Amino acid sequence: MGSSITIVLDSQDIASGVCGANDSNLRVIEHTLGGHIATRGNELRLENCDELLQSRIKMIIDHLIDAVRKGEHPSPEYVRSLTLSMQNDQSESYNVTKVLDPLRESVIQIPNGFGRVYPRTLNQAVYIQGIRTNEIVFCIGPAGTGKTFLAVAEALRQVLSKKRRKLVLTRPVVEAGESLGFLPGDLAQKINPYLRPLYDAMEALVPYETIRRMEDNRAIEIAPLAYMRGRSLNDCIVILDEAQNTTKEQMKMFLTRIGEGSQAIITGDTTQIDLPRRNDSGLLHAISLLHHVDGLHFSYLNTADVVRNPLIKKIIQAYDNESK
Repeated sequence: MGSSITIVLDSQDIASGVCGANDSNLRVIEHTLGGHIATRGNELRLENCDELLQSRIKMIIDHLIDAVRKGEHPSPEYVRSLTLSMQNDQSESYNVTKVLDPLRESVIQIPNGFGRVYPRTLNQAVYIQGIRTNEIVFCIGPAGTGKTFLAVAEALRQVLSKKRRKLVLTRPVVEAGESLGFLPGDLAQKINPYLRPLYDAMEALVPYETIRRMEDNRAIEIAPLAYMRGRSLNDCIVILDEAQNTTKEQMKMFLTRIGEGSQAIITGDTTQIDLPRRNDSGLLHAISLLHHVDGLHFSYLNTADVVRNPLIKKIIQAYDNESK
């Protein structure tokens, strides 16, 4: 069992900002890092913490104090982003400032959205910064790392703040164990299940009425990748999801659709390729062919960046261990 230390805050107002509503910020720290933080007035008592844990919690508290003094209101999501990054770095030389600054700079505020979107890890923050500073961005990582969600969030921010004219979302339609031709319905009904995850991401970020209005105004377009051939996409932000299931020809076709004032985000999981032959993947080919091209950004997320559910991280690790 670790020792205890007491942190005295300057005022009750600072204590309120640091702790959050009903001490929600402190509960996030406890849940993620461990230990127990008791409050009494403007004092915080760190209990059941070893020396390293005390040092890390104190780093977080110091930065929350600084944020409150600057007029900010740290939310549980903001604290969770910071603590998850700290949890993923077990080195004793951990520098919270190197994580805090990118996390602060990478917050996504969508106009009329449900709330701010915070990167949960440093890799996610680097991914968002890559989107904001490059015309073509590749993001490769396993399920649950936020590849598509963060891309959609940043794209909605750009379109709803009038920085881009239109958001185009596309995916390859690849049959994974079930023949598309035997599915019921017309073409639109057949491909809808493939495109549904993109709607799920948008509906988690903005009200459905906003999505419907954007569709009516043609500010959102969702279509299978095959429908992109022959087009020139100008002043758009275009997201290609599930890119591991593109062929080399499809990937080349997609990348050459990007027109004046447009940006492309390509996301994929190289461990879930549904093509008959893995080496046919356009994403794998693009990674090897284009990684030296100036103006392209490659972000790599890994198991430590999984934020969907703690169990997902364990499942991915189990599959990775089996394949070794």
